[in-house]
Amino acid sequence: MERYFQKCLAAFMAVCMLLCTNAYAEDNNVALNIKAKSAVLMEASTGTVLYSENKDERLPLASVTKIMTMLLIMEAIDNGKIALTDMVSVSERAMSMGGSTMFLETGEQLSVDDMLKGIAVASANDGCVAMAEHIAGTEQEFVNMMNTRAKELGMENTNFVNTNGLDADGHYSSAYDIALMSRELLKHPAIFNYTTIWMDSLRDGKTQLSNTNKLIRFYRGANGLKTGSTSKALCCLSGAALRDGMQLIAVVMGAPTSADRFSDARALLDYGFASYAVSEILTAGEEAGTINVLKSETEQIPVITADKFTLLSKKGEKGEIEKELVLEQSLTAPVQKGQNVGKIIIKQNGNVIGEVSLLADSDAAKIKYSSMLKKIFASW
Repeated sequence: MERYFQKCLAAFMAVCMLLCTNAYAEDNNVALNIKAKSAVLMEASTGTVLYSENKDERLPLASVTKIMTMLLIMEAIDNGKIALTDMVSVSERAMSMGGSTMFLETGEQLSVDDMLKGIAVASANDGCVAMAEHIAGTEQEFVNMMNTRAKELGMENTNFVNTNGLDADGHYSSAYDIALMSRELLKHPAIFNYTTIWMDSLRDGKTQLSNTNKLIRFYRGANGLKTGSTSKALCCLSGAALRDGMQLIAVVMGAPTSADRFSDARALLDYGFASYAVSEILTAGEEAGTINVLKSETEQIPVITADKFTLLSKKGEKGEIEKELVLEQSLTAPVQKGQNVGKIIIKQNGNVIGEVSLLADSDAAKIKYSSMLKKIFASW
């Protein structure tokens, strides 16, 4: 019974902390006149939702699906499973995909780099299937990977049936879930090499590509991500833009027209950039002091921050920021580099808004017996 009570209390405290740190953030009293069925504006570094309408409603998402497809491709590249220079063979199934394509032919081979370009810029349905088969063997196995990754990201209102977003029963997501996977994709900076292209070509200039995301050309700071439209999904968009060090994600689902989805996204982004700002309170690897080490020839070792800490605030409301250092008085050797030795508590106007772990920045081996004797004799 006591353990049950403790679990309930911990859950309650976690909810309270979440409400306290983000209570100011989402302000839906603002009238943005969104025409889409659902929408979300998220700040990427903190994952804070700044504005939403029907953010958890399950809706078809059309080619915005390709954000998850591109995420798995980027992760496969970063993990060394595939390389941008790898050649991808086109199957008959991949070639048979309708809708937006990069005009793949059965037996043709293109590089992963070209495939990514076709998917990100031209929304190539055939390119998605070709890449899925290249990475997972079959499209279905790749779809299984997509759903597994969605669960890992906390996408509770999402189920994928295919890799490209063509209308299918049981294929859906929510504006909030799309923001989550968009945020994860943005952690791979190389994706901007593709999502920021306005016009390009493939096959030595024989195939022209034009970006379906008009924000890239007409919105300052736009750097992604993906459009989508089908008869069921209507017009969708996950738009991303970076200004003054703040990366925003604007998700729009079920807009009546293509013009509406872009005007909705602009309204969301304009509101975010006009109302909020981010500041980096701590950087990863920042030196935060030293700590004593007992029973070691190394009497002190430096301590660094494990992660960065970014503060999101309404413009003009940052307030007083305090950083409280919490360290062990001393450590006993051996100490390993990267060992957790304390934390920095960040407070805003006296309220705790977060904390960052502190790590030992070097090893401290246990002192040898002979060295210990020398120290004893020296002290005598």
